[in-house]
Amino acid sequence: MGPHPAVAAIRLAVRRVLHDVLTEFHRHDGHGAPAQEPRRTTASAPAAAPRYAEAGTAGSPALPDRPALSDRPPAPLVLVACSGGADSMALASALAFEARKLGVRAGGITVDHNLQPGSGLRAAEVVTRLAAMDLDPVEAVAVHVGREGGPEAAARDARYAALDAAAERHGAAAVLLGHTRDDQAETVLLGLARGSGIRSLSGMAAASGPAGRYRRPFLQLDRQTARKACLVQSIPVWDDPHNIDPAYTRSRLRHEGLPALEKALGKGVVEALARTAQLSRDDADALDTWAAEAERSVRDETGQLECAKLYVLPPAVRRRVLRRAVIEAGAPAGSLFARHLEEVDRLITGWRGQRAINLPGRVEARRQGGRLVIRQS
Repeated sequence: MGPHPAVAAIRLAVRRVLHDVLTEFHRHDGHGAPAQEPRRTTASAPAAAPRYAEAGTAGSPALPDRPALSDRPPAPLVLVACSGGADSMALASALAFEARKLGVRAGGITVDHNLQPGSGLRAAEVVTRLAAMDLDPVEAVAVHVGREGGPEAAARDARYAALDAAAERHGAAAVLLGHTRDDQAETVLLGLARGSGIRSLSGMAAASGPAGRYRRPFLQLDRQTARKACLVQSIPVWDDPHNIDPAYTRSRLRHEGLPALEKALGKGVVEALARTAQLSRDDADALDTWAAEAERSVRDETGQLECAKLYVLPPAVRRRVLRRAVIEAGAPAGSLFARHLEEVDRLITGWRGQRAINLPGRVEARRQGGRLVIRQS
């Protein structure tokens, strides 16, 4: 008798991602030196890079029917980012199971945001549970959450910075995240509410970050599947009270907005929003490619943007060219909104002798001699 359908579903999703990671790892790194095995870590992350233990026992005789350790192909390390909630605990369990079968090293990281009483104790409990799954290395990383962009954005920024550092510290080939189809639907609706354009409607990518470091195996699975997988495997989970706190936008959307939409429109809203995300991502990727190619054709011999050539581009392509140019000049991508690009675009399509446009990052855009000049002031 096979595993419960929910368990089978999460394992299959993780297996597919691990196959991708293995293929990419051996394509790029398979001919390098074998990876060293990091020592198991069950405490908070050290300030310095961790020490590594030799894989094997000194003085042990080599077995004649096995290749020497130095001759074995390296095994990539895959980390799971685990909060202790149902989604990430289900992901950790599936990673632990599939990694053993595929010869992948598997570890876990939990981030302590220090936003609730007892958060350090909960992080230590998560580390203990991950270690019990035979994940190695496992560690808790404490972070300081700032205020820029609001509490949710600040916590996300601190979390990803910690995960990036952990991945670099351990030499991880990938970091798995437990975002589900429900999370994707919420992300699409939040992007729609901001009016941020098709890229925002594309939601979360299956692979993102530096060199596709972050992988999201569960984007095609609903939240209940992950929770059911934990239940049937008797995996304890922690329900973050922030997830039901109406002070947070995503929490209100999850518990009030989406149920209201399903009541008004019928079941299937989450699935439809997830499909919208994929279709939007395909369109946005195509437009980004078009814009990258068009950018070369609208610059003069000195590299300046020519307004006449920009004018004839389709608006969606032109604004992407402008956005790339503004970011290259020093504007932070996260602070650049549609209204900023609309003002810059009017220097091309609605020229009335306007003054320079001030943009985030002390970047200035002005029209001068038929050229669009974008630079830091």
